[in-house]
Amino acid sequence: MIELDLSLTNEELLQRHFAGLYQGTGASSIPGGQSAANQALAELDIRGYAANRSEVLPTHARGASVLSPYIRHNLLTLRQVWDRVENAPSKDREKFRDELLWQEYARHLYARVGKRMFSALRFEPAGSAQGDGWDREMHCIDIVVSELEEDGWLVNQTRMWLASHWSVRNGMDWRLGQERMYRELIDGSRAANLLGWQWTVGAGTGKPYGFARWQVEKRAPGICMRCPLNKACPIQEFPEEQILDRVERDALVENDPNPKRTAGPVAALEISKPEVVLLTIDSLGDSDPALTANPDLPAVFVFNETALQKLQLSSKRIHFYLETLKDLATRRELRVYLGSPYSYADAQAVAVTFAPVPSFSRFKKIAQLHPYPWLVTPHAGSVRSFSAWREKLPKIR
Repeated sequence: MIELDLSLTNEELLQRHFAGLYQGTGASSIPGGQSAANQALAELDIRGYAANRSEVLPTHARGASVLSPYIRHNLLTLRQVWDRVENAPSKDREKFRDELLWQEYARHLYARVGKRMFSALRFEPAGSAQGDGWDREMHCIDIVVSELEEDGWLVNQTRMWLASHWSVRNGMDWRLGQERMYRELIDGSRAANLLGWQWTVGAGTGKPYGFARWQVEKRAPGICMRCPLNKACPIQEFPEEQILDRVERDALVENDPNPKRTAGPVAALEISKPEVVLLTIDSLGDSDPALTANPDLPAVFVFNETALQKLQLSSKRIHFYLETLKDLATRRELRVYLGSPYSYADAQAVAVTFAPVPSFSRFKKIAQLHPYPWLVTPHAGSVRSFSAWREKLPKIR
């Protein structure tokens, strides 16, 4: 277990402690930290969101909120963002809140199904070949992949372009594509990324999203004119309609026999007196329930060295985490380590907030466990689709 000196620059920390544990260089233009998240929320204006959320270029025309990195790590909870847009125009508010619910649906589905999300949910996509599914000779693909690699963030429209081009157009294995995107995104979560790819390539609905030149010309006018393949565009027409084979439906998709396990505790559970608050990648905000319940205890974060070695996340993600931790350290006593968070919890009396991810079950010894900040509590009904899941939701106030 190595303690990190947060007085060092992020680049110094990466060079000293993270060699071989990440890929790429540089940081995203989207800053990490609670302070940055609070500012972004305060400045949020979703007027025009319903009409402009899918715009790609020019960048000033984009209606996307760019809050997803903060939402993913619960620097901003879905409830905070939901409440923030209460007075927005009704059309924009409803569409924006639909997107927040989609994030919550992804979390509910992943919490229940777990690693089964790496398999097709309802239909088997056609693509299964190995290799790179992004033809960067196409200007539209090159500019989007460049933004992904250079900034670690994309609007939802271009995420769909890349997923569709990888699998629907080029026949590559969607799981490899989602892994490639996951490594780069600073808002990368297994829940949202796996769900987005499943739905785009047709594994969730049986209807793949067809990426074609029409979308590029509508959402990013001018790109095609600068493309070397302008006169021989490989996506000039929509791809041929695909009829996907159904797969045997996982029983958990239709019913959850133990929704309490999926949701986690509804109130704090104390087995023994905690000595520190352990933060996880799923809850790094000042409003983390374990953190707020223990204002006098020091906080700890442990970078999972084994996971980083395997995942090879982009430098943008490591920078975002370090920026977030350094920002927290200005308000709270904080120690940051590189090692195993599970071993640390075994050796220390930790208070921690439940995380709805499979890896949380690896914590075998917790002194104090706090509820996850759901927008809506997971139910036992069907999650086979967003609409089926939403039908069972109580009204959100």
